[in-house]
Amino acid sequence: MPYIRTTVSKTLTDKNKENLKSKLGQAIALIPGKSEAWLMLTFDDNMSMYFKGDGTQDYAYLQVSIFGSTSDAAYDRLTAALSEIINEELGIDRANIYIKYDEAEHWGWNGSNF
Repeated sequence: MPYIRTTVSKTLTDKNKENLKSKLGQAIALIPGKSEAWLMLTFDDNMSMYFKGDGTQDYAYLQVSIFGSTSDAAYDRLTAALSEIINEELGIDRANIYIKYDEAEHWGWNGSNF
C-alpha cells in the first residue's frame, strides 16, 4: 500500500505524468514487498515553491507513505532512484528535491484496515 505524492513547481504534461507513473511504479519495488500493483500516485504541478528563500528555480517535494516499515538502506536506494527520475524527466536539480517518508502502522482500504 505505498503512496507517492509528487509536488512540483513546473507544469506537467500528460506525457510527463505517464512517464512518472511508469518510472515511480518501477522504483517503489526498491522497498521489499512493495509493488506498482498497490501504488497510488498523485501529481500536484505548477505550485509556487520556495527553497532557501528563492522561488526562481524549479523544485520538487515527494511524500512517500508505506504500510509498515523498511530499512534505511531501502530508503537510501529509493531516494537515489526518485531523485534520478525527477531530474531526468523534469530537469529539476537533485539539490532542489526533498523527499519525505512516512511509515503507517494502520492503513485502510476497501472499507476495512490492514
